[in-house]
Order: sequence, then C-alpha cells, then structure tokens
Amino acid sequence: MEKAPQTASAPLANRSLVDIDRDHLIHPVTPFRGHEQLGVRVLTGGKGMWLTDVNGREVLDAFAGLWCVNAGYGHDSIVEAAAKQMRELPYATGYFSFGAEAPIRLAGKLTELAPKGLDHVYFTLGGSDAVDSAIRYITHYHNAIGKPEKKQFIALEWGYHGSSSTGAGMTALPAFHRGFDLPRPWQHHIASPYPYRHPEAHDDAAVIASTVKALEDKVAELGADNVAAFFCEPIQGSGGVIVPPVGWLKAIRETCTRLGILMLVDEVITGFGRTGPMFACDAEGVSPDFMTLAKGLTSGYVPMGAMLMADHVYQAIADSTAPNVPVGHGFTYSGHPVSAAVALEVIRLYEDGLLANGVKTGEVFAQHLARIADHPLVGDTRGRGMLGAIELVSNKETKTLFDPSLDIGARLSQVTWDNGVVVRCFPQGVIGFAPALCCSTGEMDTIFERIEKSLDQLLDEADIRRALG
Repeated sequence: MEKAPQTASAPLANRSLVDIDRDHLIHPVTPFRGHEQLGVRVLTGGKGMWLTDVNGREVLDAFAGLWCVNAGYGHDSIVEAAAKQMRELPYATGYFSFGAEAPIRLAGKLTELAPKGLDHVYFTLGGSDAVDSAIRYITHYHNAIGKPEKKQFIALEWGYHGSSSTGAGMTALPAFHRGFDLPRPWQHHIASPYPYRHPEAHDDAAVIASTVKALEDKVAELGADNVAAFFCEPIQGSGGVIVPPVGWLKAIRETCTRLGILMLVDEVITGFGRTGPMFACDAEGVSPDFMTLAKGLTSGYVPMGAMLMADHVYQAIADSTAPNVPVGHGFTYSGHPVSAAVALEVIRLYEDGLLANGVKTGEVFAQHLARIADHPLVGDTRGRGMLGAIELVSNKETKTLFDPSLDIGARLSQVTWDNGVVVRCFPQGVIGFAPALCCSTGEMDTIFERIEKSLDQLLDEADIRRALG
C-alpha cells in the first residue's frame, strides 16, 4: 500500500515518527490498514488533565489515557519514587523465595484496602494476565478440593476481561473473538444488565432479577457441578460504560454463593477511586473470591496488575500440595519493585486527597451528564463517580442506533479531537468518559463545553440530520 503523502508544513520529527510507526509499530485493537492511512497522533507531554502533541497543541484528556491515569499526569513524587527504587534495587525476582520491600509492602497495603477476606495477592503486568492468573488458580483450586469437573466459566455479554489467549474468550466483544477462534467451549456468556436497553429499563429490581435468573439458568444448563466461576465488572467499561443498578453486584455475589460457584470481580477499570470509593465492591459491601486490578494501581505510570485471592481459596491450594512442591504459575516481572514503589506512592496520593477530589468533581460530572441528555442526538447518559457515558441514537423514542454506514464512532473521535478533548468513542455511538481524579470543576465544565460543541457540529452534518427519526 502507498504511504500517505507527507505535507511540507509538518515538522520533520513528526514525519519521521509517523513513517516509522506506520511501517513497524503494531498498535493494540487497531485496524491495520486504517491506521496506516490515518497515521499516528504523537503525544509528547502531559500535566494534570492536559496532553501535548508533537505540534505543541494542548488537549484535555477526559479518558485518563486508557481509563488508567487516575492521578493525572506529571506527579513529580511518583517519578521520584520510581527513580529512588531504580537506584537502590531496580529488579528483584520473586522466585526462589526472594523478595523486596516495595512489593511486600504493597501486598500488605492492598489486602488492607480490599474487601474483607481477600488476603493474598499475586502481581502481574496488567489486567489481562491478572485474569489469566485467576483462571489458572481457579482451575487449580477445584482440582485441589476434589471437584475436577468444575471447568466451565461464565461471564457477561459486553464484558471485557482482557485480550490474552484465554481472557479474550471471557471478554464478550466481537473484535476480540473475530479471527482468533474464541470463545473456547468452556467459556459462556449471559445477557448484560444494560438498563437503557433492558425491556424494563424503568425498574432496577427487574434488571437485577433478570441477571440473577440468567445466571441461574446458565448454571442449570451446564450443571452446577460443572461450573467453576462467574466473572463480571461492576461497571462494564469497554462494552460502552454500562452501569448496572445499585444492588446488582450484591445480588450476584449472593447468587454465586447460593449456586456454589466462585465469583471474580474485575476492577481493572473501576478500582482506585474511579467510581468514588477505593473499589466499586466497597459501595455494596461485596467480597468476591477473586478481584483483578491494574490501570489505576500505578496510575498508568508503569505497568502493573494484581490478582487478589480469598483466603479460603489460598488455603485449599496450599493444603493440596506438599511443602516442597511448587505451584507452577509465575512471571519474571511479578512484583517488580519499581512498579510496586510507584503503586505505593500513587495510593498515598489517592488517600491524601485525590479520592475526595474525585467525589467532589464527580458530582459536577453527573450534573453535566444529566443536562446534556436533552441534546437531540443523546438517547442516554449514565455514570458513577468519575466514570460515565453518553449514548447517541437516531431516534430517542425507539432508542435506535445510527446505521453503521455512518461510522458514527470514527466521526465522533475526529470531531472531539479537533475540539481539543480526548474521549473514548465506541463504534455504536457511545462516548466514554474517565477523567483523572485530579480534574477540577472548571476543567469538567470545559470538557462538556467541547463535547456539546462536537455534538452540535455532528448534528449539523446533513446525513446525520437525515438519519434522525
């Protein structure tokens, strides 16, 4: 394919980076040919809520990188924590019973903050391998307790649990299955608790009851003796920021307990103040058997994830093997001391005022979401804390999505970028928000000024106007 023409006005460094990127760098979850045509948007700096591109243009990041820069960009104390650890001990293996202070202290801190009973931590490099680790340990657990037939896993439609070779099958988004021979035969999905598109959207109890029944029915279909676990996000992020009713998570915890299956809550996106409390589980007093974390754990400054395991699971696995027999799961960079040092400083910042600021600005966020719901293109707005979405429709009464031929997601992505705000634009016409917890109320006002301008510009397009019911 021919390379996109280079413009004489573009800086030399930019042209060079664009060409190198196009020729050599594979981007995550990106159409290869489409990216070659579009070219990369090179970012060069970040401070607080603001990003700078290679041309010196500043834009407001209303998505915290990829739901992860919860503390905001440019915290010197985080950089200093990493540099100090690098000077003292840049790496320490966790194999052979070695360890280092930072990951040990971080494990203690996480179990102190986490829901009661999650007393054990395995560190990963991100959310995908945290989910993979959980699948392996869940399999080991059921073998350990003499129930080797429990190998079936259930998750939600529109759910996201990573893009690894096994986690991507638990994910229920077509892009992660297409061409990859997924999901696997032991991976199953039930309907999402999608209030806006639920037949009884006005009734929270009905939405909750429908998921409980769907889970019961799926377990009955597979056989309770064959089902290992149920995976869910407290809010479904990559599916379009789908926010279940309050009480939904607690009802699912009770259902899993009653059915005799393990529950994994994926807090990779919702953890570390994103929905208000430190973890979304806290709001409903839910203690799952497994919890996966990443993103906000280090505020995206360095890679790290974590899988938290309930004590009863740990004890069963420990008791099933002789003291000199290793449990064969491990990563070279599990518990990396630099990442752990960063995480400890990030958590300090959360506790030192960032969580409180997120709650305060989250109230303004909710007000803006409620106000913009009156826009002619908006069918639904939803959110919790500093996580939310706007769903566009061509007909408010019928909730009809725009025809895929209009490519509404790509057009939204371009117009919002042109107006100086970074958001997540999903193909179905959902705008996702995840501003950093450092966001001020004034910055939140600016985000919505730019979003409203973008929606107005989209509404002015002739084909969009024609599509409105």
